[in-house]
Amino acid sequence: MQPKIVLSTPPKIAFFLIFSSLISIAQTNSVTPDSPGYTAMTGKERITWFAKSTVGPQSLAAGLFTAALGTAANAPKEYGPHWEGYGKRYGIRLSGVSTSNAMEAGFGAMWGEDPKYYPTTGLSIKGRIGNVMKTTFTAPRPDGHYTPAYARFIAIPGSNFLSNTWRADSEADAQHAGLRTLYGFLGHMGGNAFQEFWPDVQKLIFHKKP
Repeated sequence: MQPKIVLSTPPKIAFFLIFSSLISIAQTNSVTPDSPGYTAMTGKERITWFAKSTVGPQSLAAGLFTAALGTAANAPKEYGPHWEGYGKRYGIRLSGVSTSNAMEAGFGAMWGEDPKYYPTTGLSIKGRIGNVMKTTFTAPRPDGHYTPAYARFIAIPGSNFLSNTWRADSEADAQHAGLRTLYGFLGHMGGNAFQEFWPDVQKLIFHKKP
């Protein structure tokens, strides 16, 4: 019988890699949809957004964290609580994220929906939190005004139900897809919050000057 490596060290390594990845993340959006310099997202920018949102440091770090949690809880049970299971969970999460991002970028291109998050400037904490929540469900159009994020409403549920075709049997059903859809929107909100507040956290931790 081949011995298995029970998950004891993967979470520690995952958290270390997450922290290392987060150090390299910096906010680069300086022009916001409500500023005079804003222009509609180009095709090249859309491809860049897809690549960064799928395999950028923030996404990869999130994958390390969620795979560690899933392996610690042995969910789904088909993958097992070991390194091989950790890798499968990481891969299945990445496949879902890439499908969702491709759908959001593709559908959004049809009507000019910009999927990027733009950090606020000069708002109170309450205002910044409000922006994080609002932009989870809205996105700017070419003229800069925000409307419901229709491409996102298609992409997150669509990718989660589609992924039932390649997921483990214990989670390949409508109920689990619905839960993943909910987690997808909550994860998007968390990603917005990260982009909004991480630069401030970096300044506190590393004593960076503005």
